[in-house]
Amino acid sequence: MTRSTTGSFRVLSGRSGEEWLLLDVQSADPAYLPRSSLPDVSVGNRIAGDLVWDGEEPALVDATVETATRFRFSRTEEPIFEAARSCFETARAEGEAMNSRVTYGTDRDPNGVVYTFADSPGGPDLFSAFRDGHKPLDPLVARAAEGVDPPFSVWIIDPREPVVVVYIVLDPDGLLERTVAETYGQ
Repeated sequence: MTRSTTGSFRVLSGRSGEEWLLLDVQSADPAYLPRSSLPDVSVGNRIAGDLVWDGEEPALVDATVETATRFRFSRTEEPIFEAARSCFETARAEGEAMNSRVTYGTDRDPNGVVYTFADSPGGPDLFSAFRDGHKPLDPLVARAAEGVDPPFSVWIIDPREPVVVVYIVLDPDGLLERTVAETYGQ
């Protein structure tokens, strides 16, 4: 029996280097596909298409890239940047596990949105939860997209401090992106 799902999907790395994880943007339901079935996409891209199951393995039909937003995951020894540190300290002072704030360039125009999440000892590994799709990033990206058109560059940073940072850079070709890439890139 063949079944299919039409929708938008976020592309993440799969369980191995040979597969992609597609998360349904609406439901966060996962589907794993061979990387060879989507050779021209990158982690974080949002695609539209039809997932078709003829057996146990799904196939993607009529796929197109909706946005070229990229996700970059970085575990680093680098300290977090000042806007993230301030955001995290505010959350900690208020007893909150999460906080966010808009960042601005020297021209005072918004250039990003930073989210900080307390990473408690003994709790789930938030960095891995974001990377593996167990904690979807789409709600954060959707909030950042209000009034701004994607694509974005989304950095998920684990600085080995008790915080995980999600930084949505609004201009993936701008100075801020280059600065973040120089500091936290692999």
